[in-house]
Amino acid sequence: LGLDMEELEEIEEDAGLGNGGLGRLAACFLDSMATLGLAAYGYGIRYEYGIFNQKIRDGWQVEEADDWLRHGNPWEKARPEYMLPVHFYGRVEHAATGAKWVDTQVVLALPYDTPVPGYMNNTVNTMRLWSARAPNDFNLRDFNVGDYIQAVLDRNLAENISRVLYPNDNFFEGKELRLKQEYFVVAATLQDIIRRFKASKFGSTDSVRTVFDSFPDQVAIQLNDTHPAMAIPELMRIFVDIEKLPWNKAWDITKQTFAYTNHTVLPEALERWPVDLVEKLLPRHLQIIYEINQRHLDHISSLFPNDVDRLRRMSLIEEGGTKRINMAHLCIVGSHAVNGVAKIHSEIVKTQVFEDFAALEPEKFQNKTNGITPRRWLLLCNPGLAELIAEKIGEDYVRDLSQLTKLHEFVDDDLFIREVAKVKQENKVKFALYLEKEYEVKINPSSMFDVHVKRIHEYKRQLMNCLHIITMYNRIRRDPAKLFVPRTVIIGGKAAPGYHMAKMIIKLINAVAQVVNNDPVVGSKLKVIFLENYRVSLAEKVIPATDLSEQISTAGTEASGTGNMKFMLNGALTIGTMDGANVEMAEEAGEENLFIFGMRVEDVTELDREGYNAQEYYNRLPELKQAIDQIKSGFFSPKEPDLFKDVVNMLFHHDRFKVFADYEAYVKCQEKVSELYLNSKAWTKMVIRNIAAAGKFSSDRTIKEYARDIWHVEPSDLKIPPPNEPRDAAEDKTPNGTAA
Repeated sequence: LGLDMEELEEIEEDAGLGNGGLGRLAACFLDSMATLGLAAYGYGIRYEYGIFNQKIRDGWQVEEADDWLRHGNPWEKARPEYMLPVHFYGRVEHAATGAKWVDTQVVLALPYDTPVPGYMNNTVNTMRLWSARAPNDFNLRDFNVGDYIQAVLDRNLAENISRVLYPNDNFFEGKELRLKQEYFVVAATLQDIIRRFKASKFGSTDSVRTVFDSFPDQVAIQLNDTHPAMAIPELMRIFVDIEKLPWNKAWDITKQTFAYTNHTVLPEALERWPVDLVEKLLPRHLQIIYEINQRHLDHISSLFPNDVDRLRRMSLIEEGGTKRINMAHLCIVGSHAVNGVAKIHSEIVKTQVFEDFAALEPEKFQNKTNGITPRRWLLLCNPGLAELIAEKIGEDYVRDLSQLTKLHEFVDDDLFIREVAKVKQENKVKFALYLEKEYEVKINPSSMFDVHVKRIHEYKRQLMNCLHIITMYNRIRRDPAKLFVPRTVIIGGKAAPGYHMAKMIIKLINAVAQVVNNDPVVGSKLKVIFLENYRVSLAEKVIPATDLSEQISTAGTEASGTGNMKFMLNGALTIGTMDGANVEMAEEAGEENLFIFGMRVEDVTELDREGYNAQEYYNRLPELKQAIDQIKSGFFSPKEPDLFKDVVNMLFHHDRFKVFADYEAYVKCQEKVSELYLNSKAWTKMVIRNIAAAGKFSSDRTIKEYARDIWHVEPSDLKIPPPNEPRDAAEDKTPNGTAA
């Protein structure tokens, strides 16, 4: 048709239906589950508006609505034949036959199916996203005085449920609409699962009711953080109130069905819903949660008589002030398996965050280190590198990433070293052209591309990177003749719209960039770019072009991270703390092949015990003092000298993430990075060692572990015949003569 494929790909909108790592992880998992031939479904909400588009105006983040469906979405298929009702509000009637939830408001859930193809295996799974629709008699069935027009306009109220994604990452906002969204996806999904179970040969129906004994053998439900936690009381409601199962039997089946993945240890991120809100919106579910809690606490009392403090700590209900439901506690009690997402995180989950629960049932707690799909994060985004690897070790590694260890044989192969460096250089030139087109800044493609892209959050310490930029700037100005390894520092990411400090951090980075990029003394030695509207499609461009990956969260705060893995697989070296999956990356590649610096978890704990005193570092480190004084005095904001007073005040008086405590080690580590970059060959050899050690971080490995240890299903290598091949031909190929 004379169309350019690459141009076409550029036009397509991202489906930005998640905030950061957690949503992107789910997408990688769907790819792996299909590639491993698992009969798996991904369920979520079809938001009309996804994560906002970020514009930078005068250095500030401005949000715009992400109208991603404006031109239609060719990959989805609406399935009105599977539309399901979801109930809200109402009241509970108790009769001899059991509880009844009555006088509810009904919203319809309309499913849209998107195909998820496995890699070259003729398997296509389904992602089913629910959209909210008002029923046709909405606001017209109740003794309506006849304001028909208003009744139709009010349909929007029901349909607002799937209107927009809440843009918070690692932060809980207890809004009624958000709770409605959480229950909406859960209620629709569970009805769908039970419909499918009953239709299958396992839900053998007698005249009275379906036998649910086999339910946990046929169905596994993984809770992606606590956001779908209401699934636990909802499944109990279906079993007890509708299917009339006895409580203990229903509870046993429920626990065997659910497993819970914890994604964060930050207290402000943990969901704690006010009891009065749940009572208004989901009155029957609150009663069920109370009953679950009562039985749970009775059990603990029997094991630890008179230990009232333990009961308080382990209760699903938090007293004091407004009563709240601790959703993580609900998930732990209602699941047969609980996991963290990296070894260090799973240890923290067991020994600190949920230590009482782990003491009670240690066998329930597991680790499943996160992974990424090599199909998107190598083949699709970095075809040059993927092809180079295939030339050396064959193409099978795409399905079995552990085969990358074969690259160790070529770590001293001069030709291979040159080719790896050449692919990186080509990717850098391509990205530099993109930057020059988008940002009108001249980029030196031979400079080190130092990249820090992720959601903007205090714990991720973009501020520490910013202090390092200022330090480099001051060193160049102090001695312009001295050898300086040129850098292009690229920082990108979105701040939650209501997160004041994160927005100030973006403004500060842009203010520093303004000064650095226009100082003639600096020239092309140092450039700073804030990457606008960081998203998956932009990650696919920047990651293959990166030399240095910044993974510098305070030890013990980043549950895993997955960007770290993407950079490693694409030939970047990592500067990072011993946090999240960085620890396992260092374990796989050898600590000497990463730039590891700063406090370990134990050091952070110790510093908390002593009391962190930021002033002490400021007084002791002249370069830190100079950088802070410049921010404070208005050197970077001459028109508004006290613009950054909140940032400086935070760093001195309430910095939970201890930026100053790691500053010195970070700057020294960065000097080692620059030193190695001067030796192109030594740098590239270290890159090859990293790529060769990246195999563990495939989401295929992660999903195999979930399948084996939690879901109890076997991945199938059976190649389904392509649709154009007659079935009987495929059956003849099966070794024992039976159909696959």
